Amino acid sequence: MKAATQRHRTRLLVLTGVVAGLLLFFGANAHLVYVAIQAQSECVDHLKMPDETRPGQFRAAKSAC
Repeated sequence: MKAATQRHRTRLLVLTGVVAGLLLFFGANAHLVYVAIQAQSECVDHLKMPDETRPGQFRAAKSAC
């Protein structure tokens, strides 16, 4: 009888750990989706045309501004 109780307790602990891990996983992903939707970046200054006088400066591939 004692072995059966121990086995049930172990199963409950494992199941609780799995459920907690899944909740953490889905909660973190839901937070990432929420932040991505809320972070609507506005138009940022960038080079419109290539400029050889300022090396290392990048321009947008397709400007939305």
